[in-house]
Amino acid sequence: MSFEQCHSINSLMLGFDRKWFFAGGWAIDLFIGKETREHTDIEFAVFRKDQLYLKDYLKEWEFKKVINGEFQLWENEFLELPIHEIHASNMINGDKIEILLNETKENDWIFRRDLRISYPLNSVRSITKTGIPYLNPEIVLLYKAKNPREKDHQDFFAIKDYLGHEKKKWLRNALELHEPEHKWIKFLI
Repeated sequence: MSFEQCHSINSLMLGFDRKWFFAGGWAIDLFIGKETREHTDIEFAVFRKDQLYLKDYLKEWEFKKVINGEFQLWENEFLELPIHEIHASNMINGDKIEILLNETKENDWIFRRDLRISYPLNSVRSITKTGIPYLNPEIVLLYKAKNPREKDHQDFFAIKDYLGHEKKKWLRNALELHEPEHKWIKFLI
């Protein structure tokens, strides 16, 4: 996959009138401005409150919710926690995407794994010069910190020197609260 897929999804989402943003490894690379590793999937996120708008917007897509690691058809019910992952397939061309639901409360984004951790809602995403929205890397890394795989370590080390002081400080504080023994903490000085 290349940024081409990001541009394609960005085009698909141009008429969606709610906030959305790339997540995962693509968000890291969009922040840096270049591909730092091979990506085998593509995922974007919306706020949980906007899930039914998204489903209505992507009318030609079939949706499956993930419950306890199993795919189940998503009808029109509003998905609550712990459900946070949706897989969609375009019934016309076969394209596939993963969609992640993000939590909000009033003016804050809330980390679903630890409700003590938040971020100002108006600052959770950024947009590239070419108009592609992505989840800010410090938040992406917080998600990746749980049971990190090799690609998660690659993402961390690819981006850690691009993070400014405030982003590093926020991630360090969030990790100290949620994963106090995490090995990335010592690199976030």
